[in-house]
Amino acid sequence: MHWRYGGGATESVLHPMVLVAMLVTILVILWSPRKFGLVAFLLSTFLIPGGQEILVSGVHVFVFRIIVLAGLIRAIRALGSRGASLLGGGWNSIDSVFSLWVCFHVVAFVLLYLDGGALINQAGYIVDYLGGYLVLRHLIQDEQGVNSAIKCFSFLAVVFAICMVRELMTGQNLFGLLGGVRLESEVREGRVRSEAVFQHAILAGTFGATLIPLFVWLWRTGKSKLLSIGGVLAAGVMVITSACSTPVLACAAGVLGMCFWPFRKHMRLFRWVALIMLLALHVAMKAPVWALIERIDLVQGSSSYHRYQLIEQFIRHAGDWWLLGTKTNFKWGEGMIDTSNAYVEQGTGGGLLTFILFIVLIARCFGRIGTARKAVEGQDRSKEWFYWLLGVSMFAHVTAFLGIFYFDQTRVAWFALLAMISAGTYLPLAQPVKRVSVELAERVSVAS
Repeated sequence: MHWRYGGGATESVLHPMVLVAMLVTILVILWSPRKFGLVAFLLSTFLIPGGQEILVSGVHVFVFRIIVLAGLIRAIRALGSRGASLLGGGWNSIDSVFSLWVCFHVVAFVLLYLDGGALINQAGYIVDYLGGYLVLRHLIQDEQGVNSAIKCFSFLAVVFAICMVRELMTGQNLFGLLGGVRLESEVREGRVRSEAVFQHAILAGTFGATLIPLFVWLWRTGKSKLLSIGGVLAAGVMVITSACSTPVLACAAGVLGMCFWPFRKHMRLFRWVALIMLLALHVAMKAPVWALIERIDLVQGSSSYHRYQLIEQFIRHAGDWWLLGTKTNFKWGEGMIDTSNAYVEQGTGGGLLTFILFIVLIARCFGRIGTARKAVEGQDRSKEWFYWLLGVSMFAHVTAFLGIFYFDQTRVAWFALLAMISAGTYLPLAQPVKRVSVELAERVSVAS
């Protein structure tokens, strides 16, 4: 049963169970310790279908946005509380680049469309992206917060895996009974593509694939081996039952990244070799090097040709989108309105500057992880593994971005990873500064 308001295309759907869950979540976020607030935020975000919403004066207010606003209220309250911090480790370069990326996207989109609808749309975008990110930065402030988030993701993966196996067997999505996602599963080439609470099967599989390195970290801590094993197995089931190539590629990227651990001190060399090889292929091949994407068909019915054409037409029509993005990409060719590539989406949705900031954000995350790993190199092998696996998870996301743009709660999993990187790398990056301060103090003492 759903509670419905309005009528026709303007009606909203709010299941009674979702209403109760939303109210409980808000109370927990506002009044409980940060650890429980984080768990409540993640569970509600990923167990409530993204289509659950309330219609207010013609404006669709999604349940997720209401929960984000509750999280922001909690964060603002921390500003006036003694002993409470707003962001773990304070504001950093990742926060700056992320904020600029969101702001430039909003400005470009509004200037491109120049109407009230665009303003309303981007107001929601700010809440979803900047609001959701800042809430997670506030809730994940230290290693304890990182562990809590990963354990929560492991539990969610197990729940989704069970639901996706059932969906594979019955063709019916349990979360569709709540509303907000389809009830009948998509079938391609005779295979059911399970999607659980997500808006598409690719996103469901990608969610699992990108979390595997983090679940491996749980095993290495030695304190949550059951959750680690359950998480890895569940994530693998999500990848398989989604029946999509992109999650398989993201999973392969994660496994490859973990296998490169013995070569961690020589990654600069491997990056240069990879770049030179790609340039050599580009020169030697009759088609551009990104045409290799067309040959990737890991599951029957894969739309790899579409992914290749997206990049091809994106480059060819750079003059259409470089300033503010474009709203005419559907004219580039058949299916080009479906920008199922995160990099292409950044350009078409926000122009060249937004695209560049997205790349800089990714590069800054890798740079921060690498610096932190080197700071503990030879001193704390467990921490080295932690930073390495954070980087591997980011590499899995970067690979997945070639085949999908996160337009549902999957983006929250990515925001959580960014928050983990900021919280987890703060102390090793701060230590050199402290050592310099101590040395300066000692010199002043000696001189006096």
